[in-house]
Amino acid sequence: MLTVPLAYGETGLELRVDPAAATVITPVHHPAADDQTAALRRALRSPVSGPPLRDRVRPGQTVAISACDGTRPQPRHLMIPAVLAELDGVVDPDDVVILVATGTHRGNTDAELRRMFGDQVVDTVRVVNHDARDRASLAWCGTFGDGVPVWLNREWTEADVRITTGFVEPHFFAGFSGGPKLVAPGLAALETVLVLHDAARIGDPRATWGVIHGNPVHDDVRAIAEATGVTFSLDVVLNRDQDIVAAFGGDLLSMHATATEAARRTAMRPVDALFDVVVTTNAGYPLDQNLYQCVKGMSAAHKVVRPGGTIICAAECRDGFPDHGSYRDVLASAESPQALLDALARRTETVPDQWQAQIQARIQRDARVLVHTSGLDAGDLAAAHLGHAPDVSAAVADALAAAGDGARVCVLPEGPQTIPYLPDDA
Repeated sequence: MLTVPLAYGETGLELRVDPAAATVITPVHHPAADDQTAALRRALRSPVSGPPLRDRVRPGQTVAISACDGTRPQPRHLMIPAVLAELDGVVDPDDVVILVATGTHRGNTDAELRRMFGDQVVDTVRVVNHDARDRASLAWCGTFGDGVPVWLNREWTEADVRITTGFVEPHFFAGFSGGPKLVAPGLAALETVLVLHDAARIGDPRATWGVIHGNPVHDDVRAIAEATGVTFSLDVVLNRDQDIVAAFGGDLLSMHATATEAARRTAMRPVDALFDVVVTTNAGYPLDQNLYQCVKGMSAAHKVVRPGGTIICAAECRDGFPDHGSYRDVLASAESPQALLDALARRTETVPDQWQAQIQARIQRDARVLVHTSGLDAGDLAAAHLGHAPDVSAAVADALAAAGDGARVCVLPEGPQTIPYLPDDA
């Protein structure tokens, strides 16, 4: 039997599978940069386009820095100090605010912020969780893209200098992460996010992994960031150990285009045919801390599972569904995935988290989905129309046997860090 380590929580999980039936797909592995801090410094001082960061800032200006929230593996503890070091001696630390781009997620606790940024950053610079529902903290910016009403975090819009920091990987409906997503939905009002994530945009076949131009979600995200203005952007590409492989800085759109091509070469892998069974993860902690996030891993598997096949997702889900947000309620609001898709298509108003449920329902319409998790029980999963896989290896063996002679299984040990695809779909 072949033993394949799966990314699961912080400890990992082992899958045992027949090697004759298995195809294991992982990202092209690149070692970490020899000196990750030096790589960041080079990106800040020798950007893809435009002048260095330090040349874009003047004494006395206020600075807002956007960073990913705790559900993302951004190396904030390296990136933010690198940015602050470039600003040192030009702006006063009291004039700098770090905005945690939560989108519609919950804010991070003080303990989480210290793990994310480090004590020194938290103790010397003001760190603020964006709140998409706090009208007093939001500023009206106008209507951009395809009729998107845009409110953004007021501290962001009022800052003289606006810097995005993020990491780039394929995204299941926005094409790629990083770049303009650190403005919207990251720092946007709930109303803005609901329009960006409405059923029509999410249901468009171009709203998928690796597609940026012509993707209705990313087209509008890009339009918002471009119209409202970003002074400088810093993105990184990570390896499986969440170390920095490469760093890119400069003007937002040209920087992001360069970073996405680097991420595409690493993460997107062609396959020759669809599979009867696909095993996936959500890349371990922090990405698999709740079921909501794990739809990304399921979506990666969906790219290469045959119609009527089986997807088995291993994800810890230590934070449950989670309890906050509307994701669980939306899933439970219909008796089947198809009924949910039909109901969403009839809605005239978007509700929070329906986009995740919509994508999950589309996957479940096409394939049977089982989940192995220590954070939810079989009853919880059934409420979300999901099956339970107490033992991943046994579930794979059973699914292969049910599929018949010659059945094949694809294993994505790092989940959405690897996006398999048929060449005709590229």
